[in-house]
Amino acid sequence: MELTEEDVLEILRLFEQSKFDFLQLEQGERKITVSKGGYLASAPAATVPAAAAPAAPVKAAIAVEPVSAVANAVPLEPGLMPILATMVGKFYAAPSPSDPPYVAVGAAVEAGATVGLIEVMKVFTSIKTEAAGTIERILVSNGQFVEFGQPLFLLRAKP
Repeated sequence: MELTEEDVLEILRLFEQSKFDFLQLEQGERKITVSKGGYLASAPAATVPAAAAPAAPVKAAIAVEPVSAVANAVPLEPGLMPILATMVGKFYAAPSPSDPPYVAVGAAVEAGATVGLIEVMKVFTSIKTEAAGTIERILVSNGQFVEFGQPLFLLRAKP
């Protein structure tokens, strides 16, 4: 699926409305990297045609916070492991608005269990557990935009 100009504009609009500082998207030969923080001299700038530019200026830069830095932002008790966002997008706690959430605090989950969804451009990706255990904390709310590597849940893994 090739990104259209409307797709790029929608991505930029969502980025501007989000709390994110950086966004990097790659699809085949196309690479889009934008930053609200300004231009980094060592990075090549991406250009957006003037007619397509969003109202607020978006400057291009390549800078991505390492996953470990984001994951370490939540203090962990011994025995807890974070379940991280695998991509940037909108988090959903249930498969549809009328369905109950995949998990709640205290829920026992098996390894590979779906605990939520992340949606980008109408494509949904399941967030799965890597280990069996109990959901100790839910760190995001339904409909919240999340960043790549952001902790979504804390899981107390089975010994």
